[in-house]
Amino acid sequence: REVAGRGDALLFARSFGFALVLPLLLRLSLPRLKALLEPGAAPGVVEPDARERIVASVQAMLRAGAPLIRPGCLTRGVTLYYFLRRAGVDVALCFGMGRGHDTADGFDGHCWLVLAGEPYLEPRDPRPLYTEMYSFSARSGSQPGEGSLTPSRQPR
Repeated sequence: REVAGRGDALLFARSFGFALVLPLLLRLSLPRLKALLEPGAAPGVVEPDARERIVASVQAMLRAGAPLIRPGCLTRGVTLYYFLRRAGVDVALCFGMGRGHDTADGFDGHCWLVLAGEPYLEPRDPRPLYTEMYSFSARSGSQPGEGSLTPSRQPR
């Protein structure tokens, strides 16, 4: 009802379908995955409320999709990145590793979105906890992790 009230049923359905096939997509190499996630053409101007509508619809889909949709940062991050990039939002997707408290080997992975240089939609800043290993970004350039899959050289 929440999504239908906003008129985002199609976005909800598309994000549900994307999240369903995501486990298969994550078997691709990182360069192929990045190529698939980026829009084919340069997106146009971002509609003022597009970012909020996408976030709300994807988050509603993730809540309603259990147990068919895998929970966690990877599903949330990659799905949001895919739809936000297509809407023209200049967002990056970062992957990091850090010391985990709940894992047997002591390491934990996390992925998060970055908007305007700051973590986006995170309850707390993941950068002090995780060393960024890879980053998908729309921007191209020579900086490690920006617009490429070059491992980041600077721990955060």
